Amino acid sequence: MLQLFRNLTKSRLGVGVTLVFLAIMALAFVGGDVANSNLFGGVAGGDRVATVGDERVDSADLISNATNALEAERQENPSLTMPAFIAQGGLTQVLDQLLSRTALSVFGQEHGLKVSDRLIDSELLQIGAFRGADGQFDANLFRATLAQRGLTEAAVREDLAAGLYARQLLSPVALSPVMPASFGPRYAALLRERRQGAIALIPSDAYAPTAAPTDAQLQAFYRETSSSYIRPERRVLRFVTFGEDALAGLPAPTEAQIAQRFQRDRAQYGASERRRFTQLIVPTQAAAQAIVNEVRGGTSLAASAQGKGLRTAGIGPVTQSQLTSQASTAVASAAFGAAQGAIAAPARGPLGWYVLQVDGIERTAARTLDQVRGEIAQTLATEARTAAIAGLGARVQDQLDDGATLAEVATSVKGTVTTTRPATAEGSIYGSTSNERVPEELTRVLPSAFEMAEGEAQVAEVVPGERFVAYDVAEITPSATAPLAEIRDEVVALWRRDQGAAAARAAAQRVQQRIGKGATLAAALAAEDKGLPAPRTVNLTRDQLAGQQQVPRPLALFFSMAKGTTKTLEEQGDGGWYVVQLADVQAPAIAQTDPLVLASLQQLGTATGEEYVQQFLAAVEAEVGVERNADAIAGVTARLTGGQ
Repeated sequence: MLQLFRNLTKSRLGVGVTLVFLAIMALAFVGGDVANSNLFGGVAGGDRVATVGDERVDSADLISNATNALEAERQENPSLTMPAFIAQGGLTQVLDQLLSRTALSVFGQEHGLKVSDRLIDSELLQIGAFRGADGQFDANLFRATLAQRGLTEAAVREDLAAGLYARQLLSPVALSPVMPASFGPRYAALLRERRQGAIALIPSDAYAPTAAPTDAQLQAFYRETSSSYIRPERRVLRFVTFGEDALAGLPAPTEAQIAQRFQRDRAQYGASERRRFTQLIVPTQAAAQAIVNEVRGGTSLAASAQGKGLRTAGIGPVTQSQLTSQASTAVASAAFGAAQGAIAAPARGPLGWYVLQVDGIERTAARTLDQVRGEIAQTLATEARTAAIAGLGARVQDQLDDGATLAEVATSVKGTVTTTRPATAEGSIYGSTSNERVPEELTRVLPSAFEMAEGEAQVAEVVPGERFVAYDVAEITPSATAPLAEIRDEVVALWRRDQGAAAARAAAQRVQQRIGKGATLAAALAAEDKGLPAPRTVNLTRDQLAGQQQVPRPLALFFSMAKGTTKTLEEQGDGGWYVVQLADVQAPAIAQTDPLVLASLQQLGTATGEEYVQQFLAAVEAEVGVERNADAIAGVTARLTGGQ
């Protein structure tokens, strides 16, 4: 409920503060997963981008964090480039996080907090990326992962220590405080208040110039907005697919091979017996024997178990060897020694004393070589085909390693080289108006294709055990700002819209001034003599907005204004300016026993805890001292963007 209230007061500043808070809270729980973009801060060295207390924050730290953050963002937006990431404020946010984390670490050490090696070890053990197939920490996997990321164990441990300092400091601060009960009715009333007024949009198009800009105006506008014209990296890929159709006719299995396989798997074709059981496990032999006696006296095993507060379980069908591995030799021997429908003698297993009743017996007679010859021949043929396809993939990789071209590979596998049009990292054909994508065969290899150098070639499975693709990169077009000459019409349209937005802002201010002098909103709009849209009447309660995931910005402003005021608000994307007028506010009385009051108090406590964290972080940075090196930060920006 208060979430709705906070949504109604969103702004650019508010969103920024929220993002920073979430990022800092993430730092406090940095040991969660190696994939977290802020887990590893990088290695020391290079130019100093900032000083936190007596600690240096070097260029390498910032570059490493920015690179990891970009990779994390690419999980959701594969075509995102570093220039675009930086243009959106990503580098600034990464630096803010890095400095806040360092400040917390310095502050914690100065005030006697400790992070022992043993505590860091416990954090490492909890990181899923370092666990082997058995679910336990794997030192070899740990070292391999660090090597893959170009990190040292010392750097990882240092970063985990910083996260632990942050956790110790921020967790107590973030605990939601208990708000005074008197706050509840007042804030709950806000959620049910009714507001009346009007909202008008002054569109930019109504004020956009019709004349073309001068070359100087267009050049200046293009430079100021260059980050809007960044094109993603594009790659032209060449590929050839191959599989069983590239193999020469494989010979049929020989009689000798069939006979050899029959001998090897003789136990598989021999007589077998599988049984189904009802099972009950009890702690003592005496209890087990008492249950056996009851069943042999006419009581069902399920009824006997239920009478003692126990429950039976069905198992099988299983062989004697399978039951032996599940329980014990004694249990399996007793179970397979009993007749159909009988209850076996109690036997001890790993969980206690086992009581099993035989529910069914499935016997399979032994099969001769003549009976299974076709089955074995088919198995051998399938294995030979799978091995031949795998060998074909290995041979093609060897060809490429020896310098063969993709065309030569295509000839050897009886395939044809296909060349894509320029594609982006997420698989879209660049410039396509019909959502065209690269062929399905390339979907699985796109991540590696966008890491390869031009002219390299690789082989990958597209259908495991059946089909491969050999591919290379024929052409790379780096991400860059589009030249003005190529997008002139687009830039001119944006310039007109920008100019129109500026004029619309001035118009909104004039309308606001007229209203201040007593004019109605409709009359103030009409005075512009631009045929502007009529204002829209608003008569809503906050509850009526509760179902909306994203409250429109004009309504958010409408529900945060004082009664009798008029405000202006920019439409997103230079679409124009809103004039928002609030005429009346009606807030109902809320009883202290209303459930909304308790919910309001709880959410107010959470919001207050978040504010405490923000204030604490600001105080920590002020106490330890944070000094940024603008020149070094600019150098990192230039390095990451290639000077764009």
